[in-house]
Amino acid sequence: MLAVPFFSKVLKLKENFSFKVVYNELTSGLIVGIVALPLAIAFAIASGVSPEQGIYTAVIAGFIISAFGGSKVQIGGPTGAFIIIILGIVQKYGYQGLALSTIMAGIILIFFGIFRLGSVIKYIPYPMTIGFTSGIAVIIGFTQLKDFLGIGLIEPDSIYQILNFFKNINLSTAFIGIFSLALILLWQNYNKTIPGSVIAIITSSLLVLFFNIDTPTIGTKFGQISSSLPMPAIPDFDLSKITELIMPAFTIAMLGAIESLLSAVVADGMTGQRHNSNKELIAQGIANILSPIFGGIPATGAIARTATNIKNGGRTPLSGIFHAFTLLCILLFFGRLVSFIPLSTLSAVLLIVAWHMSNFSYFIRLFRSPKSDITVLVSTFLITIFFDLTIAIEAGIVLSAFLFMKRMADVTHFDPISSENKINTKHNSDFLPVDKESIPEGVFVFEIHGPFFFGAANKFKDTLKIVRKAPKILIIRMGHVPAIDATGIRAFEEMIEKTREDGTQIFITGMQPQVEKTLKACKIIDMIGKNNVFESIIQALAEADTRTLNTSKSTKISTIPLLN
Repeated sequence: MLAVPFFSKVLKLKENFSFKVVYNELTSGLIVGIVALPLAIAFAIASGVSPEQGIYTAVIAGFIISAFGGSKVQIGGPTGAFIIIILGIVQKYGYQGLALSTIMAGIILIFFGIFRLGSVIKYIPYPMTIGFTSGIAVIIGFTQLKDFLGIGLIEPDSIYQILNFFKNINLSTAFIGIFSLALILLWQNYNKTIPGSVIAIITSSLLVLFFNIDTPTIGTKFGQISSSLPMPAIPDFDLSKITELIMPAFTIAMLGAIESLLSAVVADGMTGQRHNSNKELIAQGIANILSPIFGGIPATGAIARTATNIKNGGRTPLSGIFHAFTLLCILLFFGRLVSFIPLSTLSAVLLIVAWHMSNFSYFIRLFRSPKSDITVLVSTFLITIFFDLTIAIEAGIVLSAFLFMKRMADVTHFDPISSENKINTKHNSDFLPVDKESIPEGVFVFEIHGPFFFGAANKFKDTLKIVRKAPKILIIRMGHVPAIDATGIRAFEEMIEKTREDGTQIFITGMQPQVEKTLKACKIIDMIGKNNVFESIIQALAEADTRTLNTSKSTKISTIPLLN
């Protein structure tokens, strides 16, 4: 089954196959592989697992995502967004718990893809995404200060505690960290091809090795790095743990889906290609199932590495596959050299990653947005920092939904007909302006603007209560109603029941096709009577005039206050 999408991609590549294409893909894959190495190691260490596990993830997940994904240029692997959630799971449940939750997340992602939820996940509110990614960036930045400056002898377990450790700075470690950070920042102004993180790691490792600088390295903390991929092993499926790990697994799945699809959208903008969201989610799911079987951690599409791939000429899945093989070769033949990398240099790399993750300029810019967006932004940001990322995502989704419904309810209102309304008549004849003097006596006309859902149903009921004397005919114009839900339908039913008691007839005009289909399915049309449904307000007024038998009399419509 896995071979089918892979070989279909290969067959498509044959159409544009040439030595130049392969050379460009190989070059790009080699560069991205070198860029990915320090990041994979740094993300693994920051996540509370061994350095080589980050490389395992980049190799296995990187290959799967490139070979089977919905984007031709996506580069997959461990990312900074996962650090906080992985660290929390490892501290509470150990690596076995992380492996199990990652496999569960992979299954969730596959179901997302099968049920075609890729397009739905794209609608996660932007303020929510910026809020929790900026919160993650702040946490990463603070937690890296310990290794960056060599602070303290004990592990801080909160942002508050780490602030008390500055008095224990290790000067040699701080020198290597600051030197590495400065080198990364300066190098990017002179060379865009070779990343500054690679130069900083090579330079700082040589400095520590030849000058015998006393600073912690990967070797001193983790011992010798394995130079081979581990044999596949399926973690124990403990049913008692599965229930506990459902929410962390869901968080991993949501983070992976959001980041991978965001990366794919960015890649589309850079290349002019179009990705397949659901195919991408399925590939992400497969990658997250296989990654822990080979000792890896959660993976997703990486925006920075994908952008690097595109900038260096990558245009097909071959570049991502070559990137995975580059990392595998480094692991097999140069894995032992990784032991000499100073931890403070890796922290410098992560500080740069945290700064880019923070989206500082976008974060500040969002404060010019509506108050509802600012509320979502600040809430998810603060909850991520001071509580938990899982809670932040849940709260962000719920809060965004409530504020969206509030906004939709605010824009839905009920207006009396006015001869001054200048409404476009191009698409629906019911949008024609009507002279209020032509409305027969005993006839009330209401016009609903906006979606008629549960948020607006109470407005509708309150407006009807203002009418003290029951009219003979109540005309409801619905040309501006794009959708109606079950609560709106129930409001209609209650109105029909009340008007029957009062002897009032209900006319409906100008329904849009989707609304008409819904009202027919719910028998609202049958309750009102098919003869009381009209395409335009003109037809409805003519019929009302006939039924009331008062064509010679007309009166102004009663004043009904607007509720917008």
